[in-house]
Amino acid sequence: AEWDNRENNRVERALKEAKFRYQAAIENIRYDDDRGLDKSQIIRLSDCSYITQAKNILITGFTGTGKTYLANALGEKACRQGYKVAYFTMQKVLDSIRIARLEGKDQKLMEKILKMDLLILDDFGMKTLEGQQQNDFQQILDDRYNRKAVIISSQLPVSDWHALFKNELIADACLDRIVHKSVRF
Repeated sequence: AEWDNRENNRVERALKEAKFRYQAAIENIRYDDDRGLDKSQIIRLSDCSYITQAKNILITGFTGTGKTYLANALGEKACRQGYKVAYFTMQKVLDSIRIARLEGKDQKLMEKILKMDLLILDDFGMKTLEGQQQNDFQQILDDRYNRKAVIISSQLPVSDWHALFKNELIADACLDRIVHKSVRF
């Protein structure tokens, strides 16, 4: 009973610290034909081996198709399996870094982000990345590349992501790190 209580507290704490947008679970995902989800692929991902393999998951689709729910469900499963997870919208992570930089705490925030076993970035592509935002995003990806997993959701297809960057060299570097070793939905 003591072990169960501690485990439940650990999971609840991990879920709270992840700051998911939705309470989601792999078991509650709908696999309707119009959603185009491969149930066997999601079940394979639910073992969280993609985290230990530092693979990225890219989820794209129209508004209302369940991208955020799927990302949150995978994150919830990771929390239950003992992984550290952080959920951010793309705008919120960039704003948090900008504010931390003004306070002289940007390095500390970047280290905190790096410590997460799984980083979920939702709503990628809602705004073009400019100036320091591009550098901050590239730094996150560089720090995590081949070491830590990232889930990115976007309304835009991956083929349109290059245009989100003002600097083509940064775009090439970021997309190489995102797309390499990725699973796509």
